[in-house]
Amino acid sequence: MKAIAGGGNQVTQGWMPLLQPDAGLVAALARSSARLAALQSKYLQEQKQLWEAMLGLGEAPPASPEPGDRRFAAREWRDNAYYDYVRRSYLLAARYLTELADGAEVEGQAKERLRFALRQWIDAMSPANFAATNPEVLKLALQSRGESLTQGLANVMGDARKGRVSQTDESAFEVGRNLATAPGQVVFENDLIQLIQYDPATPEAGKRPLVMVPPCINKFYILDLQPENSFVRYAVSQGHTVFMVSWRNVGPEQGHYGWDDYVSLGIFEAIRVAREVSGADRVNALGFCVGGTLLGAALAVMAAKGEDAVEAVTYLTTMLDFEEPGQLGLFIDEPSVALREASIGKGGILPGSDLAFVFSSLRANDLIWPYVVNNYLKGGGPAAFDLLYWNSDSTNLPGPMYCSYVRNTYLENRLRVPGALHNCGVPVDLGRVDRPSFILATREDHIVPWRAAYRSLALLGGDKTFVLGASGHVAGVINPAAKGKRSYWMGGAQSSSPDADPERWLAKAEERPGSWWTQWSAWLEGFKGGTRPAPARAGSAQYPAIEPAPGRYVKQRA
Repeated sequence: MKAIAGGGNQVTQGWMPLLQPDAGLVAALARSSARLAALQSKYLQEQKQLWEAMLGLGEAPPASPEPGDRRFAAREWRDNAYYDYVRRSYLLAARYLTELADGAEVEGQAKERLRFALRQWIDAMSPANFAATNPEVLKLALQSRGESLTQGLANVMGDARKGRVSQTDESAFEVGRNLATAPGQVVFENDLIQLIQYDPATPEAGKRPLVMVPPCINKFYILDLQPENSFVRYAVSQGHTVFMVSWRNVGPEQGHYGWDDYVSLGIFEAIRVAREVSGADRVNALGFCVGGTLLGAALAVMAAKGEDAVEAVTYLTTMLDFEEPGQLGLFIDEPSVALREASIGKGGILPGSDLAFVFSSLRANDLIWPYVVNNYLKGGGPAAFDLLYWNSDSTNLPGPMYCSYVRNTYLENRLRVPGALHNCGVPVDLGRVDRPSFILATREDHIVPWRAAYRSLALLGGDKTFVLGASGHVAGVINPAAKGKRSYWMGGAQSSSPDADPERWLAKAEERPGSWWTQWSAWLEGFKGGTRPAPARAGSAQYPAIEPAPGRYVKQRA
């Protein structure tokens, strides 16, 4: 798995340090001796009961997978007494280890690291992940006379060359052919971004354009996957002139760029060009994930300089306060950040594959092990899925930018403290960002927990509208209005004194069916600045079209 996951060095710097024996945790488990003894007694009794059930001497103890766990869905796991025993025994052991971690006398991040480490081992040791204990694998091997195992080995070798586990049929997609196909033109580029202006879809458009800032750790086309789920196309259909920042997939020659460069060359330049091309007094801006964090910092810099270039702001699954960073925070501590700073902090590249592996590890039972079983043990091929193609299209980051980001946000949480950070030569104070803001969080987000996104209400000035969408970090955002799926929660506008308790907000919020897109569109309508005839062509005399969307930068592979 090390080679397939992207190399031993990557794994060591990723989640493997979380699995190192920790004297404090061992001592904490020892202090819980009474609870430990009770859990052991319960576990041994359940295993004894399971043996007796297999011999026909009683009922098996209850042992069910968690909701949504599809590893044991095949009938062979239940119809065959031996595999039923293997399945139940594993689930009992998993429950025992989980209860053991829950009862350890440690608090805060130490307990979360323990839980995460155990979860990685529990997931990895599932009997479904081994040919000898997976009845589906053995049945297929017999039926195919070993051909499935032969093909599986070929798949292993292919993925080893790619440095990652294949999650989708990559031959089914091509950026610019059936992904990122919204029509438009690149109207500006520098060493870090291309700026795309999309063609209008309505006779008239708002006077103020909408500038989208996607995460720089992923490709922008998550917002423009295919026509039926393209957020870009939806925004254009609502009468917005949309500009998109397309971050460069940086190489060694861009390895010197830092956080301030991403703010100035990325966001400031995008806003400036969009204003000049459109002739607007101000733009509306949208940031997604890390793009939202960058946008928030950029707006604080603009506020400190007295610049008034943005009318209203949308933050999609964005953290500005990193007090509760979720599972990603478990990967970041002083030793790991210091190690990165020493190696790439003054120049160099953080490979996109490193980040991709970390994100997959957060949901190993969804993004790693099912593909190990299907591709390697069964010799199958992954299905074509646009979102997973995007997920595997990694993006490199400059070392100085990455190190500054993780130290000042995840590690030290300085962005939330007025004046604690200086970006682009001025102190940063998010409270001075007094623009109306629409803040979207998603309820099952494991990257930006919704309660962490809710904390932005207390940091930002101006009127705030908070919306909680169903589903997770990506699926909750890419929820096309036309499909009418899922739901979202609204609590109304949050003036200057939002409720400090997210749970209290949720208890009072109204759940509404369908996509949050329609609510966002209605909110943004008031900030268009009136309408005018939609532009006949992209760009201007000063900024002529360079090339058709989606441009060159997004096609560069890590």
